[in-house]
Amino acid sequence: MNVEIHIDRLVLDGLDVPFAHRAALQAAIEGELARLVAASAPRSEALAVPSVRAPEIHAGGTPAQLGNAIAGAVHKAVGGGGR
Repeated sequence: MNVEIHIDRLVLDGLDVPFAHRAALQAAIEGELARLVAASAPRSEALAVPSVRAPEIHAGGTPAQLGNAIAGAVHKAVGGGGR
């Protein structure tokens, strides 16, 4: 099964991510979102979502921890595979 996820823009409202941490944050989001999607129940139909408002997350920790929290929030906001 092939899954393609495209996030055109990610807005982290109220969160200042230092430039030096952005690549690590992006990698963490991509990796965790891929893991979550792979672990979810497969969908039989395509899903296109123009905009998602993810649940609030609490910032803190390393870029990897923040990335995992963001990926979890995004995954949950689009149905988390449980639809």
